[in-house]
Amino acid sequence: MPRTPLPARPIPSSASAEGGGRPEGGGRRVRLPLIARFSPPQLIALSFALAILVGGLLLWLPVMHGVNADGTVRPVNFLQALFTATSALCVTGLNVLDPSRDFNRLGQVVIMLLIQVGGLGIITFGTAFALITRRRMAFTERVQVAQQVSALNIGDVRSLIRNIFLYTFVIEGVGALLLAFAFVPRHGLGLGLYYAVFHAVSAFNNAGFALYSDNLMGFVGDPLVSGVIALLIILGGTGFLVQLNVVAHLLNPRRHRLMLHSRLVLSVMAALLAVGTLAYLALEWSNPRTLGPLGFGEKLLASFFQSVTTRTAGFNTLDYGAMTLPTLFVTLILMFIGANPGSTGGGIKTSTFYVIVVSAWSMVLGRRSVNLYGRRIDTDTILRAMTVSLLSLGLIAGMFFLLLLLNTGHPNVLFIHLLFEAISAFATVGLSMNATPLLHPDQHVVLILLMYLGRIGPLTFAVAFSRPDHRDLVRYPAERDILIG
Repeated sequence: MPRTPLPARPIPSSASAEGGGRPEGGGRRVRLPLIARFSPPQLIALSFALAILVGGLLLWLPVMHGVNADGTVRPVNFLQALFTATSALCVTGLNVLDPSRDFNRLGQVVIMLLIQVGGLGIITFGTAFALITRRRMAFTERVQVAQQVSALNIGDVRSLIRNIFLYTFVIEGVGALLLAFAFVPRHGLGLGLYYAVFHAVSAFNNAGFALYSDNLMGFVGDPLVSGVIALLIILGGTGFLVQLNVVAHLLNPRRHRLMLHSRLVLSVMAALLAVGTLAYLALEWSNPRTLGPLGFGEKLLASFFQSVTTRTAGFNTLDYGAMTLPTLFVTLILMFIGANPGSTGGGIKTSTFYVIVVSAWSMVLGRRSVNLYGRRIDTDTILRAMTVSLLSLGLIAGMFFLLLLLNTGHPNVLFIHLLFEAISAFATVGLSMNATPLLHPDQHVVLILLMYLGRIGPLTFAVAFSRPDHRDLVRYPAERDILIG
């Protein structure tokens, strides 16, 4: 008698494997780890939000707060602690409090750790932990990390993370060693080394936090402090991929060529630094409250430093509240452009700015394509650049309007102050015209949202919480009767 074959076990469908649903025909529910259920944009957005909340709770603890001369603990409410945590984790540098007075050493160390985590990226730290424990990385984790650090190849994420951490800590260590020559004679060995490490971490991660009430205005003519801080800012704002590509090219030019991306962003970065330096030098030359009292060498150093720090760093050796309106206009443009992709800086990024400008220029010349170094920039890249720029402008405009609505009419807070604060917060720059502490608490909430959205990127946030893309099955004829311009 022939045996009846047993029914085959149902195989889970791809939908059930990804969403944890029940496969067709019954069977067990397949559940993936919680972290694997989030897309890379969602994971980036949620991880930063959670870290901000944890950082705010830590800085809210009285054990983190400074002490007055009479021995009483300086008061810090939760909103102020949350604002400080957001500014540190989003490597911005805006402050409603004075970190050198309102937080003790423990609180300052927490701020420094938040800066380091925010600069490198929370997902990058999680990946580093996985590498240390020798755990295998799933493909989804590789995609998440690649998006966090703007990697071009998912397969080399492990070695990329190792190089990023090694490069970061070596640069910060060398920077701290150089800064120690300035801070140790001023504060003593122990405190001087602490100041050197804090400012090196803050500078490389483009955070702009300083342990002086006037930021770095006391070092306006100091070539060691201004030079080292500026160099750390430039290295941190260059982008990890570009840095590693340049180092590999210098060590072995034949084997490792400069990527097109590296050549692009380095050229734009150099041009912006030169334009910014000349603009500050020319526009503030005779201003008695900024460059006026300085000698030529100090004027050149201060102008170069301000040009560097507007690339989302937040340090200042001049008082932005005393600058002229033309200088502030240039500062707003430089802040909005920001640093390079995949770096610790913010803004719309130099590559986005370049693609927008070159695309517009090609259209003016009647060219059908946009070319760069013998290569054509594809349409998707141009559309992405336009989308990032438009979303950024829309976000700044909307939040700036909220700042105007919530303005309590403080006599020292004007239209230009609120615009400056909005762009500085979105671009995670941290420069201020001394108006941040004067704003209403509701306005501080708006700035918190701007710093958060500016750090993760408006496009990342929009994609994270939008519906999945379903490509159209029907392609309609093009319409050319719509007039543009």
